[in-house]
Amino acid sequence: MKKHTSQMPMPPVFQFDQGSQRFDIKKIAFSYLQYWPYISGSVALALVLAFLVNRYSEPIYRIESSILVKDDEQSSGLDIFESAGIGMMGKSNIENEIGILKSFSLAEETILELGLDTEFYKEGVVSRTQVYGRVPIAVEIDWEHPQPTGGMFRIEVIDDQHFQLKVEENEFSIFNPLDPMYKTGLTEPLALSSKRYRFGEELKGDHFKFTLYNTGAATAGERLFFSIRDTPSLALRYKDKVNVTPVNKEASILSLSLESPVRRLGETYLNTLMEVYLKRELQEKNRASENTIVFIDQQLDGISDSLNYFENRLEKFRADNKIFNLSSEGEKVFERLQELEVKKSEADIRMKYFHTLLDYIDQGQYNELVAPSVIGETDPLMHSLVLNLSELQAERVRLMANYSIETPAVRQVNTQIKNVQKTLEENVRSAMNNLSSTIEEITNNIKQVEGEVNLLPETERKLLGIQRKFSINEDIYVYLLEKRAESAIKKASNIPKNSILDYARSGVVPVAPKTKVNYLIGLLLGLLMPIGVIYVKNLLNTKITDPKELEEDLKAPLIGLISRESDNEKVAVLQNPKSGVTEAFRSLRADMTYLVAQKEKMSILFTSSISGEGKTFCAVNTAAVFSLIGKKTLLMGLDLRKPKIAQYFDLSNDTGISTYLSRGGDWRKTVKSSGYQNFDVLLSGPVPPNPAELLLREEFKTMMREIKEEYEVVIMDCPPVGLVSEAKELLPFSDVSFFVFRQNFSEKASTESLNALVEKGGVKNIYALLNDVHIKMGNGYGYGYGYGYGYGYSYGNYGD
Repeated sequence: MKKHTSQMPMPPVFQFDQGSQRFDIKKIAFSYLQYWPYISGSVALALVLAFLVNRYSEPIYRIESSILVKDDEQSSGLDIFESAGIGMMGKSNIENEIGILKSFSLAEETILELGLDTEFYKEGVVSRTQVYGRVPIAVEIDWEHPQPTGGMFRIEVIDDQHFQLKVEENEFSIFNPLDPMYKTGLTEPLALSSKRYRFGEELKGDHFKFTLYNTGAATAGERLFFSIRDTPSLALRYKDKVNVTPVNKEASILSLSLESPVRRLGETYLNTLMEVYLKRELQEKNRASENTIVFIDQQLDGISDSLNYFENRLEKFRADNKIFNLSSEGEKVFERLQELEVKKSEADIRMKYFHTLLDYIDQGQYNELVAPSVIGETDPLMHSLVLNLSELQAERVRLMANYSIETPAVRQVNTQIKNVQKTLEENVRSAMNNLSSTIEEITNNIKQVEGEVNLLPETERKLLGIQRKFSINEDIYVYLLEKRAESAIKKASNIPKNSILDYARSGVVPVAPKTKVNYLIGLLLGLLMPIGVIYVKNLLNTKITDPKELEEDLKAPLIGLISRESDNEKVAVLQNPKSGVTEAFRSLRADMTYLVAQKEKMSILFTSSISGEGKTFCAVNTAAVFSLIGKKTLLMGLDLRKPKIAQYFDLSNDTGISTYLSRGGDWRKTVKSSGYQNFDVLLSGPVPPNPAELLLREEFKTMMREIKEEYEVVIMDCPPVGLVSEAKELLPFSDVSFFVFRQNFSEKASTESLNALVEKGGVKNIYALLNDVHIKMGNGYGYGYGYGYGYGYSYGNYGD
């Protein structure tokens, strides 16, 4: 015989108490495990989807390279003014170099170098894959004409001379060469005039103009797809794809990487990007030498003409006057005069250089500056200032290609340019003042020597004048040629200060799709999705389904579970004595020994929170199970508002408790036989207008006292305590009371009705009974734990 639930030992579970809340891991686990077929199916489906993603996703490879950024060499004499804060930094700014490598202009130049304005694709198992390199067809695009970008064309080769061209994806944007950064969408689908074309034939329309060529490898029946991409859009895409990071904080080595489905394309792009970067650096480095050569060439043009003129005059004068050499005295005067003239010419060139330098500074043409050494200026400060100003301007151009003018790095360079410019102007003007004094002194010396020339004979004097002009121009010409050669040699010997450390190389294993990660994600989604659905379903469920949860919410013991009657028998105990429901009521009868101790006679009350929870069914079958053991049993229908007992026994509800209480007489005359031995029924009778008042009459108390004397067991089927008031008035007439809940029917909030009876009403000997149990919660009920309840639940037909 089973004991009461509260007296039975509970199986061990892992629990965490936090105030009044209890977290039962075992309960939660079993509540989800009952749905294991759905969870397993979800996991299997998610893993299959992960396999398909891994199998048919286009592999993405990581391509990496590295570049060495060397420290800037400090310009000669820079230390003179570097402490004033107007010089360049001693080391390259790594962040600036990263910005340059990721700049739009560098990406654009790389795209133009590679000619990536056409992307080719071939059909794959699931989707199209991009191809690069060995493509049998070339597309020549006229970028001076509007072009359709972003869509997709399909080429079908007919033979080596002809092909068909169709629009595969008509999602084009029109590139306008007059406004490259702004594209418009097509208002109508792109139309081709013919489906058959010849290789080499120009295809032209309002929004397209290109030519297709067979490079010699296209075969009949071959199918390719191509898409036109404009350079600005490609530059923006590749600019964002390239990742540039320092190898570590101590080293000045930059690591370049990008991810691409086409390994060869990614390697080619990174290599070309590094080469364009070094090429641009070399161009900036050669700019000073180029400016010097241009300046010297301008001076040589004028001197060359003068040299030819005086050379011709000298030859003609010698021929006409039969004189070829000067006298010893004239030679001495000529040498002195020539020396002074050369000095004056060199000073004039220096003065002209200073004027040109000031003009460039005033106009902000720092990239046109010429080094002072070209005219023999030996001032180290001026030399450093000119070189530094040129380097700062180059740095500013590089930064402006990727940053705005408000960027701190750009603002810092602009400030340095202003400081160097101011210092250089002051230095140049000071040098010009000193040079003016030198020229004036040389001019006075020339005038003195010219006085000695006048003492020579006329013929020798004229020869000396012509030879003097010729020698001056010749010396200056030779001097400039030497300087030009020096600048050309310097330009040829220039190399970038930075260098490629590692050329681009693709990884062997693709970085995407991430096979293991996808399987893990599939596993997690397969688990979490059904669990989430179950959790939400449980969260939104307001019905009582779990006996364990019901027990935790109640202030009274849960005495047992009554399973669903599968045969739809009204009085299952009498009509189907071997059913699980009958066994449940037999167990309930056995527990009465403990619930109503040492009583030969007992009165049992059944109520519920609302109608439909099965209290009448429980009352009828409880009465029947007592009648089977020979107990004289009376079933009372005290639910005067909604009587149901008569339906169970096919009786007429014409007389009963209501007629006795309203008319008087002998209650015994209203008792009817149920048709079974030891089992009488006292029906409720016709529905009265005042059921609550009838049950409060003194006659009812007298009737109850007499009934308990005549019958061994009295079963009272009372109205729902949650709906009407008379049920509370009937509780004192019972020795033990049962509050019936129905699985998946009663609301969870209905437990408050029973709790209120216990806590506020002071009702004792009241127990809960869960009826119509048919949903297995997977938390141990009916699985052999033997908690003391589970009557008729998973028992089977013992003995059959």
